[in-house]
Amino acid sequence: MAVEGRLQPASDTSSRASLEDELDRRHANVRGAMAEHALDALVVAGSEYTGFEGSVTYMSGFQIVHRYAYVVLPADGDPFAVFPSEARYVGEHATSLIEQRFDPLPGSAIAAHAKDAGWKRIGVYGLDYVMTVRDYRALEGFDVVPFDVEFDIARAVKSEAELESVRDSVRINRRGFELWAEAYAPGRSAAEVMAAAEEWFVAEGCGRLTMNMVLTAPGRSGVALPEFKIARKEEVLGDFVLPSLEIAGPGMHWAEVSRAVAAEGTELSDDTKAMVEAYDEYYEAAKTAMRAGATCHDVHMAVSKGFTDRGYHLGHVTGHSIGMTMIEFPKVGEGVETELRENMVVSMHPHAIATNGEDCLYMQDTWLVTAEGGVPLADLTMGVVYR
Repeated sequence: MAVEGRLQPASDTSSRASLEDELDRRHANVRGAMAEHALDALVVAGSEYTGFEGSVTYMSGFQIVHRYAYVVLPADGDPFAVFPSEARYVGEHATSLIEQRFDPLPGSAIAAHAKDAGWKRIGVYGLDYVMTVRDYRALEGFDVVPFDVEFDIARAVKSEAELESVRDSVRINRRGFELWAEAYAPGRSAAEVMAAAEEWFVAEGCGRLTMNMVLTAPGRSGVALPEFKIARKEEVLGDFVLPSLEIAGPGMHWAEVSRAVAAEGTELSDDTKAMVEAYDEYYEAAKTAMRAGATCHDVHMAVSKGFTDRGYHLGHVTGHSIGMTMIEFPKVGEGVETELRENMVVSMHPHAIATNGEDCLYMQDTWLVTAEGGVPLADLTMGVVYR
């Protein structure tokens, strides 16, 4: 196995010390969850698949640019990152605050280290969606424990440093939505309008950490269909559009902020009008329901009531914890009994769909959980924006 020692990040000493303190806090929280499940070690998987890079950054400081990587956190001992050999010069490896190792077969390298260390029970974050098959097979001789939910809950409460990054992402996201709305006009292509927001996102340091789409209904008026679509140049926008905007700023914390946008004078469908009323009710309900100590089930029932009472069902998940990975546990949904804690950050976006399967409303917000209730960090008026 090729081994690289601890590398110095390209930042000043005080900044490095702050990052190391933050990393120590994160490792301690995760080790607490590991101890509850008697793990000898945890393997945290990350890949360049948009939204799945952040777990490695969360545990090491390194941002994946291409391919994939793992962070190995022993219950006792120093953590280290393992990269495929071909990734040696991909990304700014000097930003990592932990030891880095490079191997043609990362899973085999991890297995060899685990055998030498006497590990038997190994948790894996990203077992279902991220870890490669060849690396999983290398761990077949161990007791491999899926650890996605436990890892996400361990990192769900944000530190002040993380909240600063979250607020910056929300700031960028909100302004990006405003630019999208300013660029919008019926007859323009989805690509043209999205370009105005994407230019801002890149200029503010998001890089490629954006997941932006549109919900439209070509040839129809006052309605949007429930399918999420790439903003292509062939997609001509009508008089009512639902932009879906999700980005991560320079600190790599994801945020979601958007509103429905319509041309002046557009007559919305009756179902869409009723959904707008239900959205107002959700927005107000979340301000009290999303408090520390409430369960995700409780919040879901409170915020979805206005939709279900009107006969609408919710397609995409109502909400979820959000952080350096785009979608984290816990989810806000029926039967999820996880309790919210202060300084959790939750993305909410009820995906309301009418009984005809067509009329739809979808708007996004990033919320902070407090002792008193939820705080919408974008502070953007709820409702349809007319242009």
